[in-house]
Amino acid sequence: MGFLDVLLGRSKPVKPDLDQLFGLPSAAITLQAATGFAPTGAGSVCFASIEGGAFDRIQQEVRALLNADSERGGTQVEFSRDAYGYSWLLSRRDPGDLPAVVSDLHAVNTALQDSGFGPQLLCSLTVFHDAELRPLALVYLYKRGSFYPFAPLPGEKRDNPLELQVKAAVKDDLRIEQDLTRWFPLWGAPGL
Repeated sequence: MGFLDVLLGRSKPVKPDLDQLFGLPSAAITLQAATGFAPTGAGSVCFASIEGGAFDRIQQEVRALLNADSERGGTQVEFSRDAYGYSWLLSRRDPGDLPAVVSDLHAVNTALQDSGFGPQLLCSLTVFHDAELRPLALVYLYKRGSFYPFAPLPGEKRDNPLELQVKAAVKDDLRIEQDLTRWFPLWGAPGL
């Protein structure tokens, strides 16, 4: 970062740290104790689609990687595209196996990043619900290297008090995104 950057208020972008994902299992324990929200076994990776053979090959490799475990009885993998043209990979596992979901998300992000598609990665999310089956996601922003909670309500509304409660509960377990304007809604995200 240079002198002009300091004067003009520019900051150095945060480098993605995919190992932050491995903080999710301990955050899940904290979250369940503080709010009653438990993992559902679902996790998703969102990325901007790129047409072309290299990207298709990477998608096939990622599917093969995760399906190899699926054949042993673990993962269900689904690819989809949302209304905005973003691609989603959804991994479903046993609700008690959050570390495996996190490993799936890490593997997908790493495969895309190592193949030169890091700029297309947007976010990853893990899904939780409480006894009333209210949904909650902990979202990892790839380009920011931070997490935020997203608690959707019917009618494309958000449960902001719950999101702030979750932020306070997991702040010691995860790097929380401090800029609330970056807490984007993920309406209709797979698994949510």
